[in-house]
Amino acid sequence: MTSHSELVARATAFADLHTPSAPLALANAWDVAGARIVEASGAPAVATTSAGVAWSLGSPDGDALARDRALDLIARVTAAVSVPVTADIEGGFGADPAAVGETVAGVIAAGAVGINIEDGLREPAEQIERLAAARAAADAAGVPLYVNARVDTYLKGLGDPADRLDETLSRAAAYLRAGATGIFVPGVLDPSTVAELAKGIDAPLNILLGPDAPSVSALGALGVSRVSLGSWVAEAAYALVRRASEELAATGTYGALAQSLPYGEINALLKDRDGR
Repeated sequence: MTSHSELVARATAFADLHTPSAPLALANAWDVAGARIVEASGAPAVATTSAGVAWSLGSPDGDALARDRALDLIARVTAAVSVPVTADIEGGFGADPAAVGETVAGVIAAGAVGINIEDGLREPAEQIERLAAARAAADAAGVPLYVNARVDTYLKGLGDPADRLDETLSRAAAYLRAGATGIFVPGVLDPSTVAELAKGIDAPLNILLGPDAPSVSALGALGVSRVSLGSWVAEAAYALVRRASEELAATGTYGALAQSLPYGEINALLKDRDGR
């Protein structure tokens, strides 16, 4: 189990990774093997994807997964890697701020030092209370938890596009006052808009990558401090499952498996740290 001092050190180190000069780039994992692969790639931190976690555990994404199952997965991941872990907790796995606080306490107990928490376009006043509860739970645990507050204005297309930037900046400022550490704005890749967001948000900005996104260095030049692949890696993995199964059923061939990661490499990554 990770000690309190180790958690504090990991949380501090994780926060320090957020800088536009070298944006923190996160390939989101959803299980222990994936987390070990990400760590082995040289990544300085591991992030979970709520979608991948939910799908792997038999639930749809979107606050359908039971909290205890999510926390169990987080604990398994943090125990398996040496780098800091930040957990995507969807909307907080709770109907009210008190429940969100309970979730955050569980996340810290599971060994994670960061969270993503989405607003889902809730009314700002409601989300402010939920973020304040998250921060209070972290303060009570004595851990400087990195609270990455997701603003869904672009992802969900809130209101008039002409007003979207102002609404995003307004929500971001309010969320930071409530205790957020950074702001996550998925659904936007336009360089001029990203630059305006980075300029207008007084905290590290996280952008969601995708196949058509600018490079990490290009986003850093716009002021972005963190980028993440979100559910894209899980989607790509499940696309391979479909390609392989459809090819096998249709033609009896298995060319889709040509670029598989060798069995031995995966198995070696799952050995205990002492070599068993």
